[in-house]
Amino acid sequence: MVDRYLAVARAGVHESEIKRSRFLCTLAPAADEEAAQAVIRDVRRAHPTASHNCFAYVIGPDGRLHRASDDGEPGGTAGTPMLQVLLGREVRDTVAVVTRYYGGVQLGAGGLARAYGGAVSAALDEIGTVERRRLTLLAVTVDHARAGRLENDLRSAGHVLRDVRYGAEVTLALGVPEGEVAAFTSWLADVTSGAAGCQAQGSAYVDV
Repeated sequence: MVDRYLAVARAGVHESEIKRSRFLCTLAPAADEEAAQAVIRDVRRAHPTASHNCFAYVIGPDGRLHRASDDGEPGGTAGTPMLQVLLGREVRDTVAVVTRYYGGVQLGAGGLARAYGGAVSAALDEIGTVERRRLTLLAVTVDHARAGRLENDLRSAGHVLRDVRYGAEVTLALGVPEGEVAAFTSWLADVTSGAAGCQAQGSAYVDV
């Protein structure tokens, strides 16, 4: 199983112009194929007069599910170059739609491939990516008197808290790489003098 991968940081649009043709690359997170197709439909509705709305998406940490469409451009000149950028930069759970408004100058097969692939690459550079890591989810419980200091200690040690819940005890939810769980529980026992509980609650991919 993949331990980490990249995903687009947020939805956004990057525009470029090549030989009077406008290329608008829409990037958006897509947790599954249904979400990717919804983004594609939204872009097509927003640009009904565009010459082409080509797309590519990669779903899943291993990138096993991926699709691409040239949407009327010569075969292999649009969707495939877009997909190659996503795969080559190891970007997953992401959909890219490049909307082209034709400017009257033909680009040729090579020019189209560079334009579509370049549009995705430039959009990724502008919008940015986030890293997701597969972490073991832990629920740490501690009494109220120790909770504030423990929360500070966790943050100082570089742990990202996913949630803090207050009840009879305070429960702090966080994720730790699988190979570091034993070291973490030992550290936790030291900083709390053994007063904190720790329970694993499965695993998940978490933005880091």
